[in-house]
Amino acid sequence: QVQLVESGGGLVQTGGSLRLSCAASGRTFSSYDMAWFRQAPGKEREFVAAINRRGVSTYYGDSVKGRFTISRDNGKNTMYLQMNSLKPEDTAVYYCAAGAGDNYDFWGQGTQVTVSS
Repeated sequence: QVQLVESGGGLVQTGGSLRLSCAASGRTFSSYDMAWFRQAPGKEREFVAAINRRGVSTYYGDSVKGRFTISRDNGKNTMYLQMNSLKPEDTAVYYCAAGAGDNYDFWGQGTQVTVSS
């Protein structure tokens, strides 16, 4: 089992940048594939990005390709999401998740990202 805690959210202007972090407890972080999801008010949860357990393979949702970068540091039990060229439509609560493949069993509590126009 793993516990996840997101941080790094906040208020930023259009075109700005933020870096989110997801800190994991336990010694098994490197055994999990990891991902970021987001959910805006009144909308369904949306896939943002994923990274495999070794950090070799990454995947992105179409809406963030070329602007966001997912990474992980297994030595620090932490995953990151570098978000550049932010847009108002990126406003959402961002969640990190851990699992295997496309099945994510563990979720963080979320961090709010607000992009002002």
